[in-house]
Amino acid sequence: MTDFADLVDGYQRFRTSDWRRQHDRWEKLKVGQEPRVMVIACSDSRVEPAQIFDTLPGEMFVVRNVANLVPPFETGGGYHGVSAAVEFAVTQLKVTEIVVLGHGQCGGCKAALAGTFTDAERGKGGFISDWVHLLDGAKAKVSSDHADLTSTEAREAMEQAAVQTSIDNLRTFPFVREAEEADQLEIRGAVFSIDDGILRVMNETGKFEPAQPRAAA
Repeated sequence: MTDFADLVDGYQRFRTSDWRRQHDRWEKLKVGQEPRVMVIACSDSRVEPAQIFDTLPGEMFVVRNVANLVPPFETGGGYHGVSAAVEFAVTQLKVTEIVVLGHGQCGGCKAALAGTFTDAERGKGGFISDWVHLLDGAKAKVSSDHADLTSTEAREAMEQAAVQTSIDNLRTFPFVREAEEADQLEIRGAVFSIDDGILRVMNETGKFEPAQPRAAA
């Protein structure tokens, strides 16, 4: 199992290889960042956006949390980490795309679909169960379409519904809506399958289909 000492060893390899090979890029990044894409992904250790999309440092502004969720816009008390990141990406970095990246075998989606939580899933502070209650609406829809909520089909539907929930919630933010209506921002959804490594991208009808290579110019 990887521990902190392993991470430091990894840093030493990075410092003597990738960092040196990409020195010019790091020099440019010293003065600031200009990513065009924001990715909202799950905290799951098996789903690393930079690895899945094969990107370089500075190419994506990434936020990760349990079940890749975006809460609806609200201005009440509390700490709004995801909302702050969305605001910074859209209003300051001026990203032109936001990608909500779900994934297969998502524990948060599984717990939300089951509607019951073990002590570990609930957490001592109740933070986990409170957070995935953002998927109550998605659960209701999946439940109406699938009699067996333990089936693979129901699980996959829930993982896709979680992406759609976050996209719907993104559009409750005034600055997101304004940027999208001005054709300055596109919002996309995708789900990465741990089982087969396939990335399924949401099309205009809301259906998820395997990603296709970009057409040659």
